[in-house]
Amino acid sequence: MTPSRFNRKRVALRFLLIIPAIMALLAWVVMLLWNAILTPVLLVKPIGFWQAGGLLILCRILFGGFGRAGWGRPRGSGPPFGRNRFSNMTPEEKERIRAEWKKRCVERKKQ
Repeated sequence: MTPSRFNRKRVALRFLLIIPAIMALLAWVVMLLWNAILTPVLLVKPIGFWQAGGLLILCRILFGGFGRAGWGRPRGSGPPFGRNRFSNMTPEEKERIRAEWKKRCVERKKQ
């Protein structure tokens, strides 16, 4: 059963109301935490609601970016040493790497 047009509009309206509410809640929490923790500890000025919202946006720009991947890196952008590289090795190369890692683990346990 497919949702009717009326239900789709209702879902879209809820979505458009929930996102700003979540953003406002996050800005309020940042403002409270900033004013409760940083003001007495670092002797900085208290901030208001809009400044906290701006701080959230600034953090998103500096640390999160605007890509589709969100907060983390996109899948597959890790280091080149992975399953594909290990699967293309000869059995001798695999055994040499396993022996090297065992040696490193034993050295680490001794420390």
